[in-house]
Amino acid sequence: MRPDDAIRGRIAANLVEIRGRVAEACRRAGRDAAAVAVIGVTKYVDAETARLVHAAGCHDLAESRPQALWAKAEALAGLVPPPRWHLVGHLQRNKIRRTLPAMALLHSLDSLRLLDALEAEAAGAGTVCHALVEVNLTDDPGRTGASPAVAADIVTAAADRPHVVVRGLMGMAGIPDGDAAAARRDFARLRDLRDVLARALPPDALPELSMGMSGDFEAAILEGSTMVRIGSALVAGVEPA
Repeated sequence: MRPDDAIRGRIAANLVEIRGRVAEACRRAGRDAAAVAVIGVTKYVDAETARLVHAAGCHDLAESRPQALWAKAEALAGLVPPPRWHLVGHLQRNKIRRTLPAMALLHSLDSLRLLDALEAEAAGAGTVCHALVEVNLTDDPGRTGASPAVAADIVTAAADRPHVVVRGLMGMAGIPDGDAAAARRDFARLRDLRDVLARALPPDALPELSMGMSGDFEAAILEGSTMVRIGSALVAGVEPA
């Protein structure tokens, strides 16, 4: 059995360090640290470790697979405050019905077909789906995300879908955990795309930029990220279950 108090302490220390680095990056960028949310990616740990991440003070949790999100959301039901679940990986249309009520934010809206499927399901359920459009910042067709042109089409189309609210964009650097300067260029491209798209929308549209992971979140903050997705740095030093 793992000593859960020690694990929670290790995670809490990691979270303090991460938030300190977030604050320093925000200071360098002339931004308020409160404007950047730390999303704890729990895809590499079990539900009990995810519970300890929540207990350490990280209440925004993320999974990359819908099935894992379902399982952990069920296992962690009843926590106070309730976890806010984010889906950061691909969502198949046949998994929307079960995923929609469990997640607070979808980071990976990447096609008009998925937009229409989300609209139909949310309308039928009498709810609203909050989403970010995932953008492929590389020329690699094997990477997930919509091209910038398709992303623009999704944002435009979403304006006529009352049950889907697009709150911004999500993207990954071309080489995650790679050169900071290259990462900043990729993140700047995403910010510039968001700014261009927002000009055609009402004021304060598209406020969110989900950019940056454990290896490059400071570069992302310098380019305007409002959400950083932290996995390995959050559970560093924690033995697997």
